[in-house]
Amino acid sequence: MGRGKIEIKRIDNASSRQVTFSKRRTGLFKKAQELSILCDAEVAVIVFSNTGKLFEFSNSGMKRTLSRYNKSLGSADAAVAESKTQEDSKMVEILREEITKLETKQLQLLGKDLTGLGVKELQNLEQQLNEGLLSVKARKEELLMEQLEQSRVQEQRVMLENETLRRQIEELRCLFPQSEHVVPSFLQYQRTERKNSLVNTGTRCLNLADNCGNEKGSSDSAFHLGLSAGVQEEGPQERNLFK
Repeated sequence: MGRGKIEIKRIDNASSRQVTFSKRRTGLFKKAQELSILCDAEVAVIVFSNTGKLFEFSNSGMKRTLSRYNKSLGSADAAVAESKTQEDSKMVEILREEITKLETKQLQLLGKDLTGLGVKELQNLEQQLNEGLLSVKARKEELLMEQLEQSRVQEQRVMLENETLRRQIEELRCLFPQSEHVVPSFLQYQRTERKNSLVNTGTRCLNLADNCGNEKGSSDSAFHLGLSAGVQEEGPQERNLFK
């Protein structure tokens, strides 16, 4: 009967795990030696146990094999870098060609560099421009509608604020009613003062005219009476002297 398959997983028993490690390591090194002899290959095997112990096999010397491995690894890295550089250069060329095509397309959309285009290509370009113009107009109308809606909202907000202020003013008027005796304003007070000053000035002018009239009358009477006025004025004084 054939041997059953063993499940490949970690062996939990430490002694069984150590026995299996020794057997498998010996078999691995034997296979490596057979491979090097049969195929004339340079083989090196390095194994570390779970305790950190080193086991190795090399048919040509471990240092020589490792040095060759490092050189091969460096050349492989160089080859990878070179291939990557070539791929990058190809990608750069592709991108340059794409940029040139896009610049030409942009100039054609602006109505320039149309010499190499045929009728069909011009028709396609005209159709693209018309579609782009329609899109621009639609976007413009959308923005204008948004601005109009914002203006309406702002107007409604202002109207609500005005209504609120008006209600607050009415409430204040209800809380503090106006008194019956209204205090005159500064302009009314100034007009009253000016009117009084004009009245006083007119009265003074009238009094001055009356005084002037009286003095004029007395002087005229004195002029007509002559010395009799002087005798009449001196009579009382002489009587006082005789007394």
